[in-house]
Amino acid sequence: MKAAGFFYTCFVTPGKKEDDMLRYAILVYWNDMNNSFIAEVPELPGCMASGASYEEAVSRVGPVIAEWIKNAKALNREIPHPKGRLKVKV
Repeated sequence: MKAAGFFYTCFVTPGKKEDDMLRYAILVYWNDMNNSFIAEVPELPGCMASGASYEEAVSRVGPVIAEWIKNAKALNREIPHPKGRLKVKV
């Protein structure tokens, strides 16, 4: 039985100092069409990953976030800052 509803977690981008780290909210939900969990980063358009489990989807979205940011920098595009809804002690 798959979990229904939406779950929030966050991804912390690497940084040398706490001020350099970005904390993006991740929305995780079940997708019946693909029979998988989707981990989506609403603040980074199109940034998402899927997995057979909640944990797998969340673990896969980290590298996708890093690649999204890398590509945005390469294209001189603005990188949205997290809205700051989640506070995480690192």
